[in-house]
Amino acid sequence: MKKILLPLASAFLAYQLYQVILVLWIQQGVNFHLGLDFSIAFLIALFATGIFAFTGFAYPTSRLIGSSCYVLKNTKRLKFWYKIMGMSYFRKLLMLFFWGTKKNRKKYFNGTRTGIDNFIYQTHQSEFGHLGALVLIVLINLYTWHLAYYSISIFLIIINTISNLYPIILQRHHRIRLEKFTQL
Repeated sequence: MKKILLPLASAFLAYQLYQVILVLWIQQGVNFHLGLDFSIAFLIALFATGIFAFTGFAYPTSRLIGSSCYVLKNTKRLKFWYKIMGMSYFRKLLMLFFWGTKKNRKKYFNGTRTGIDNFIYQTHQSEFGHLGALVLIVLINLYTWHLAYYSISIFLIIINTISNLYPIILQRHHRIRLEKFTQL
């Protein structure tokens, strides 16, 4: 059932995203107030990320790109950016607000060898979903900039960084930490 309902939810979000972009095109040249600009940027990011998330909950979407994309090539650079961007604080916030309960964490890692394999699979799924959303939002961001919606564009950059770029880096960092277990 979820293989039908979740892609339908993705299609619904894609349609809603299209509607928001259509309104921006029709209203071209109209200046909204800052609160509405933020709301529009938030909805764009929410819809775009949801499109990939719902589909990823139903299907192994991470397989759409080659497995070589998930191979960690320069772990020192990744660790550098992890530290510079304050990713440990981001991880703590996620634990506090989303993944703090034991029940939520058990869905991804149950403490066994197969749990490690599942956790790695989940990092691939999450990374792909956030990467797809990041790219889609960057493209939409270029369009909003072209339409002279500069504050929406700036809000999109901030929201996209926090909601998509940070999770991609976090997933890759998780795999660095898991490498020692997978090579046993």
